[in-house]
Amino acid sequence: QVQLVESGGGLVQPGGSLRLSCAASGFTFSNYAMSWYRQASGKERELVATISKGGGLTNYADSVKGRFTISRDNAENTVNLQMNSLKPEDTAVYYCNFARGVPKYDYWGQGTQVTVSS
Repeated sequence: QVQLVESGGGLVQPGGSLRLSCAASGFTFSNYAMSWYRQASGKERELVATISKGGGLTNYADSVKGRFTISRDNAENTVNLQMNSLKPEDTAVYYCNFARGVPKYDYWGQGTQVTVSS
């Protein structure tokens, strides 16, 4: 069965960095674009970054452009999110995601908490 397992979250001071990882299994990873979403307390889940199946194309939310970098390793079935210059407003649960099928069905990991605070 499909599994997405995130790791790497934690508590970091403003201006610090974290690297999130998502280990994928149960599907042909290299056939799908992958995304990171986040959901802050009391807010809707929002798209943070997407990477194409080959890794050559990436897109970012305006709020993270220039600070976050999404990458993938199709040999290891992992997708990563390098987060630099973190701000308190980046505090959220971060989720790994992909979608497939018609109509599209979204798959989610369990999420990893990122807290940016001094």
